[in-house]
Amino acid sequence: MVGVVAAIAIKSIMGAMATVVLFHSVYGLRSAVLEAAGRFREAGHAVVTPDLYDGEIAPTLDEGFELAQWIGWPSIADRARAAVRDLPPDTVLAGFSMGAGVAGGLLSERPDAAGALFLHGTGAVPSNVRPGLPMQMHVADPDVYATPREVSEWVKAAAGARAEVFRYPGVGHLFTDTGLADYDEEAAELVWRRCLDFLAGLWN
Repeated sequence: MVGVVAAIAIKSIMGAMATVVLFHSVYGLRSAVLEAAGRFREAGHAVVTPDLYDGEIAPTLDEGFELAQWIGWPSIADRARAAVRDLPPDTVLAGFSMGAGVAGGLLSERPDAAGALFLHGTGAVPSNVRPGLPMQMHVADPDVYATPREVSEWVKAAAGARAEVFRYPGVGHLFTDTGLADYDEEAAELVWRRCLDFLAGLWN
């Protein structure tokens, strides 16, 4: 709750353009998520990074899946709802991999969201997605967690929204995470430039 209040206060004082909630991947709230939040804040946005694992961080992908299963999706979703409860209605929903699914799952409950960013995952687009809603998806190509079929289904579900898909050839799944073998600096920097342009465009 303190993080939520701080983000709103900073936005009020500094005139931040957007409020963004950035959900972590199946690994947990790693430094890569905090680094991304820092980039957004430097550009003038207020960012909240909820810890859906209550302090736990998985050292490997397999252990991350085990941890998520142990906590359970209902609990993860409830923690996500609690994290956004006091945020402005137009908060941008964003997430990494599993976090993209969390962000997508909240879209139907927060119809006034200013936009959505799906990083390393397709997320879930509700059938009643708001016409014209700005959305971006950034995924590796190929990506076992964002297959061509899943991307195609996402595009169909997003019909009517203002959706863009960016695929990055030859990189690993979480290629923006500086702490993983997947990291690709050139592709990651391109993602962040596009995301920052996306956020700036919401208020221009």
